[in-house]
Amino acid sequence: MAYRSTSFVILATAFVLTSTGCPAPTSSGPSGTGGGGNATAGTGGGGNATAGTGAGNATAGTGGDGNATAGTGGGGNATAGTGGGGNATAGAGGGGATAGTGAGGRGGSSGAGGGGNVAGSLGTGAGGMRAFPTQACITKAGELLAMMTADEKIAQLHQVERANTSATDITTYGVGSVYSQGGSAPATNTPKDWADMIDGFRKASFASRLKIPVIYGLDIVHGVGPVKGATVFPHNIGLGATRDPALVEEVARNVAEEAAGVGADFPFGPVVAVARDERWGRTYEAFGETVELASAMGTAYTNGFQKRSGTMTVLANAKHYLGDGGTAAGVNNGNTAGDETALRALHLTPYRDVVKAGVGSIMASYSSWQGVRMHANSSMVNGVLKGELAFAGFVGSDYNGCYQNGVTAGSCLNGGVDMFMTFGKSASQFLGEIKPLIPNTVPQLRVDDAVKRILTVKCEMGLLDGSQKLVDRALTANVGSAAHRAVARRAVAASIVVLKNDGATLPLSKSASFALGGKTGDNIGNQCGGWTVTWQGQTGNTVTTGGTTVHQALDAVAPGRVSYAVDGSATSGASVGIAVIGETPYSEGCGDIPTPTGGMSCISRPTTLSLDTADVQVVTRMKQAGLKVVVVLVVGRPMIIDTILSMADAIVVAWLPGTEGAGITDVLFGDVRPNGKLPHSWPRTQAQIPINQGDATYDPLFPYGFGLTY
Repeated sequence: MAYRSTSFVILATAFVLTSTGCPAPTSSGPSGTGGGGNATAGTGGGGNATAGTGAGNATAGTGGDGNATAGTGGGGNATAGTGGGGNATAGAGGGGATAGTGAGGRGGSSGAGGGGNVAGSLGTGAGGMRAFPTQACITKAGELLAMMTADEKIAQLHQVERANTSATDITTYGVGSVYSQGGSAPATNTPKDWADMIDGFRKASFASRLKIPVIYGLDIVHGVGPVKGATVFPHNIGLGATRDPALVEEVARNVAEEAAGVGADFPFGPVVAVARDERWGRTYEAFGETVELASAMGTAYTNGFQKRSGTMTVLANAKHYLGDGGTAAGVNNGNTAGDETALRALHLTPYRDVVKAGVGSIMASYSSWQGVRMHANSSMVNGVLKGELAFAGFVGSDYNGCYQNGVTAGSCLNGGVDMFMTFGKSASQFLGEIKPLIPNTVPQLRVDDAVKRILTVKCEMGLLDGSQKLVDRALTANVGSAAHRAVARRAVAASIVVLKNDGATLPLSKSASFALGGKTGDNIGNQCGGWTVTWQGQTGNTVTTGGTTVHQALDAVAPGRVSYAVDGSATSGASVGIAVIGETPYSEGCGDIPTPTGGMSCISRPTTLSLDTADVQVVTRMKQAGLKVVVVLVVGRPMIIDTILSMADAIVVAWLPGTEGAGITDVLFGDVRPNGKLPHSWPRTQAQIPINQGDATYDPLFPYGFGLTY
């Protein structure tokens, strides 16, 4: 029975790839239409009307106090609205998102905010999405598939770690993809050395019999973090706080350019998980706790990576399908409970939306649903993703995902995984493992479907036109450029959430003298967090090159008037204390609370989300010295802050901002008005976790969407 069901789904999916080309979608926002589909702003104040017009451009109407904001020109640009008591903000045209504000305040999208401190709901335009796949690429993939030997087909399914392959292997076998695991880099970690290494792999693939290029996978979670000198942007939790899909798309477009500049045309992102438990160590990789936030920002990031039309800049890889953000107790790779209705309601919608946006690849999750690993869950991958959602790209495994947690290569391939990310397996070993499975365990039709999906995507990337594609060295030269860092700085400023501002402590006076303290006051590694050069990230200022610490940013604003001591003791002569405290770098596994034991090299990790003693002491010293105290939380998730709440005059959340610390000081000194809104409910105590908007008993310290401004 299982075999028959799987075969039927494969046949249905193959039909999609051979007979349809997914026509370009058209849509309209409320009260509006436009050429290519238009985004429209939501209500604010007393309720604002919206009407989309033109070639994919959004326009906001008037309402409430009569505040009008117009969307503008060309490819569809976002325009902010101001004034009155409830201000509307237009979304970007051509598939951009909309933002609006609530009565008395700025912030949320398409909805009202309570007293100006809580964001409303978020909306996105559905127009201007990529037509994927095109019939031309479906045809090209089919023609190429017919020319391939059985061994060449299997090789296309293989994503091999760079240390497990060679130019000779790639040429001989025609491997589909190469990747770097966390921390796996060329001997000299510079953009040029990455480009040289990947060009070597590309040349080797072009020397293979059919000249099918490899694509290079890399954990590009918040910028091209594995590459020293690259711009490190805010982690996704911070981007979720911006409530600005147009900005997120711009960030992704800049990240894509840097990825292309080093040759990593297959970045593993964006994460479109709905993160429901702050104990999960990957909370910061997700945009927030709600479906609409994950959908809007995930779609924007996908559009920024791939472009809305034409040859993709890089291939987006939405992950991790399905339910990774909803595991019990936030345990990484754990089990997501609940029936299918609950699973769909919380976790499926972001994938539906990125599929509509034309995402080319999706990564399967290590996690389980009702005890079945997603890497081997045919009903959810073949049936729902490829069948119901009509996803026409390819599904990739996570790192060794087809060889752990009880999953086998056969169950993985039959379960719908098309490309295998392996570690420790050469091309010949992979071939020797998969070939005996065909056709008795895995039907040849399933293999052909997987290969055709991969080839179709490579065609959409512009890789199958017969010409050798090498890294554009003009893009290499722009990795970590001033222009990209300026975008990152804006994103940092937009992500800042102000939780407390007693006595109008903020904005700070630029003529004041400052005592700076805390472990992240002068620490770019802590600012960047995990997935920066190494898998888990690392503390310190030698992690990467370029960028600005908070200390450097403060010195630039108040030269000669900043005293710094990690323990917060440099208070003499200061009138304001700035304590930059929070978490140190971590990634999956080690970031779980409590950290798992056995098999993980997680040293001295905390067991709760409370601030550590040293952080509390920094704030205490500053307060006892009689200073106004501003606390800057550099964290990957909400923390328990009861120990410093009463001592702090102002508290801002900077999340994990990346290399551009000047975005923090832009907000502290009022050069940029804070508009960030919480992407997660902020708990009062550890016992409240998990806590999410819509809970039957909902009593957070700060609600989802909260954020002060000045």
